Amino acid sequence: MENAATFDQIWANGTVWLPDGPTDCDIGVTAGKIAAILPRGQGSAGETRDCTGLTILPGLIDTQVHFREPGLEHKEDLESGSRAAVLGGVTALFEMPNTKPLTDTAEAMADKVARAKGRMWTDHAFYFGATAQNAEHMAELERLPGCCGVKIFMGASTGDLLIPDDENLFRVLKHGVRRVAIHCEDEYRMQARLGERIAGDPSSHPVWRDDDSALLATKRAIKAARNAKRRVHILHVTTPQELEFLSAHKDIASVEVTPQHLTLAGEDAYPRLGTHAQMNPPIRSAWHRDGLWHWMGQGVPDVLGSDHAPHTLAEKAKDYPNTPSGMPGVQTIVPLMLNHVAQGRLTLARLVDLMASGPQRLFGLVNKGRIAAGYDADFTIVDLKARWTIEDSWLASRCGWSPFTGMQITGRPVGTILRGATVMWENELAPAPTGVPLLFEETLRDR
Repeated sequence: MENAATFDQIWANGTVWLPDGPTDCDIGVTAGKIAAILPRGQGSAGETRDCTGLTILPGLIDTQVHFREPGLEHKEDLESGSRAAVLGGVTALFEMPNTKPLTDTAEAMADKVARAKGRMWTDHAFYFGATAQNAEHMAELERLPGCCGVKIFMGASTGDLLIPDDENLFRVLKHGVRRVAIHCEDEYRMQARLGERIAGDPSSHPVWRDDDSALLATKRAIKAARNAKRRVHILHVTTPQELEFLSAHKDIASVEVTPQHLTLAGEDAYPRLGTHAQMNPPIRSAWHRDGLWHWMGQGVPDVLGSDHAPHTLAEKAKDYPNTPSGMPGVQTIVPLMLNHVAQGRLTLARLVDLMASGPQRLFGLVNKGRIAAGYDADFTIVDLKARWTIEDSWLASRCGWSPFTGMQITGRPVGTILRGATVMWENELAPAPTGVPLLFEETLRDR
């Protein structure tokens, strides 16, 4: 590189997380791309951003959110949900298909992509919902513009999105090639155990949706995946038993865990939070939470997803079990995990793997997931030493609450940079959203 190189921007004086780890260097950016990794003080630019004392991570990616649009915008929409994401340091996300109407047709997918244009703060892609009706067409549907892959609900859904049986599960998996994300709870077991629910007692939620309902569905999913010779992605795993089982099937199955299940324990969460702790699969015991951390130490989980699933306070105020399952999380996923880093539960390198290089590797994201020349200039800039408290006034989700309000955190997102543009800095947003659909290696020939 010539010493006289000139760039649109230089991100200077931060600790930069390169593929080989933290490095004291600068980053030259031109036309939204990383143009060069620079020794300190080299190169010139029209704009220089001083990041002294800060750590520049690759743009962090949340691969599971529910933004409720279309049809349920009173809980969330694409604008409000993605605004919460960038305030929390997330640069890209995958959104789920259980909206009204469902994202289960080519028209519905095109509608979501159109709705996102000019309104989403993050780069984005949408899951296509598998049904018994569209199974044979999935090879074509999974390649639609803006699609990140296929989602199957084996339980915890209703109507056409529910695929509870092995025959239709196999039908979906044998059509197409992209990795299929699966919600693994056994619908038949849960239906048989409805009597385990105790009215007014959300702590009975994990008794009803027990460990076996998760493990049984996960085993069925892996069996179907092997029969269909199809890669699968097991979402929001909550039990150590599943992670032990999945550790023997990593050739065909990738694994997601959530910050909620790594942070909350039922013994405290249900008395303190009530139905605000209710989600599917459930928040389980401290034993389960500690077991997830054990398998995190074994390297089994591949990615973190927030499973951001907002409901209004009024909806959550009803009596269990007449309350919806789900909690917001896209704005708190990065702070919570930075706090776990500060407390020594995982390294910053592991967090980058779980939320940047991991999503890129599993889903074949183009130009995302690392700080390297030629990649998009997406950065999550953090202050690893900042101490602060999550407060309702900071939250941008339309639902207006978080199970983590009042929690003291070490580690704070300071800036969210998307293709060189600062979309968030010190909780201040850019004038307008600039997110665009993500690109994937497996659909390059369709463009």
